[in-house]
Amino acid sequence: MARGRGEDGPHEVDRWVGRRVCEQRIRLGYSQSDLGNALGVSFQQVQKYEKGANRISASKLFEIAQFFKSEIGYFFDGFTGAQAGVAEPTSGFSHDHPSTRQSLEISAIAPRLPVRQQKIILSLMREMDGASDDDAED
Repeated sequence: MARGRGEDGPHEVDRWVGRRVCEQRIRLGYSQSDLGNALGVSFQQVQKYEKGANRISASKLFEIAQFFKSEIGYFFDGFTGAQAGVAEPTSGFSHDHPSTRQSLEISAIAPRLPVRQQKIILSLMREMDGASDDDAED
């Protein structure tokens, strides 16, 4: 189902699940066309799913999970905005930036580095982003 923009824009759960599909697709090395072919949809439809512009039906999510060899729950892991019985929108996002191959690789490598090196890299990334170390918490 297509969703509008603004206040009637994509529901945060649709955006979260779409982002998780995108992250898993990139992590596993598939293109949007690869996923689209497996699901019988166009790569444009996969783009819409990943942005949350179009909702992913339960059956499509099941097919996606099978294609990725993932549990359905993976696509909801980390979502904190939903509460049982509460239909009001809340903020479940810890970030609002699309994942890239590079950002996923950074997040995979960082925990393997000593804390000292993590702090150096974080400081460098903050400097490149224009944020000072004083602006962020340790």
